[in-house]
Amino acid sequence: MADKTPTRKSDTTPASENTRSAEIADFVAKVGAMAATRKAGASGERGRLLFALDATMSRQPTWDLACQLQAEMFETVARTGGLDVQLIYFRGFGECRASRWVSDARALAQLMTGIDCRGGHTQISKVFSHARAEHNKTRINAVVYVGDAMEEDVDKLAQKAGELGLLGCPIFLFQEGHDGATQTAFKEFARLSKGAYARFDAGAAAELAALLRAVAAYASGGRAALKLQGSGTARLLLEQLS
Repeated sequence: MADKTPTRKSDTTPASENTRSAEIADFVAKVGAMAATRKAGASGERGRLLFALDATMSRQPTWDLACQLQAEMFETVARTGGLDVQLIYFRGFGECRASRWVSDARALAQLMTGIDCRGGHTQISKVFSHARAEHNKTRINAVVYVGDAMEEDVDKLAQKAGELGLLGCPIFLFQEGHDGATQTAFKEFARLSKGAYARFDAGAAAELAALLRAVAAYASGGRAALKLQGSGTARLLLEQLS
């Protein structure tokens, strides 16, 4: 796919902010309750969540907001317990770095504050390959990817996403902005990996934060979350997971 610069628009979503917030809050409450009541499996293994970030220059205008939201998710992970998290991000000229797996998610929140955006193309392929390699070592319950562009071969990425789906490693893709080609690609990666897709912008900060917290709860709460039903935006997310 040809290089693209994400298009940012100031349109608004049809649903009111209050209605959307209520729907997401209901979803989060249900998933959170399910995670809290789940008993450890026979293996006693902790949940594992891989959190991937696009840190290229196009995200600079909203990077502080994104860091705040993602730090909130890490704080929720820390409170939830039973979940190990790894952070991977890419930026610049081929730079792609991954942290170690940690149970103290606050350490990852601190790490994020030290990351600055640098010019470069997306490296989603490296993220998917890394996820598969880590999953082959020890099962990953969910991959979260946050970005605003897709500048790679969509068919090759779709193949990798499908392979993760076959391994039982769903990808939750959250798109910042309105670029149509990116949306199409992200939705396909979510479908093939049996994950989910959602879009956010500066006007939907609360929604993204809630969705990120919900995925954290899902990763620690098990696949029973697939059976949940909701309404509005929450239902759209859940329908993708069914």
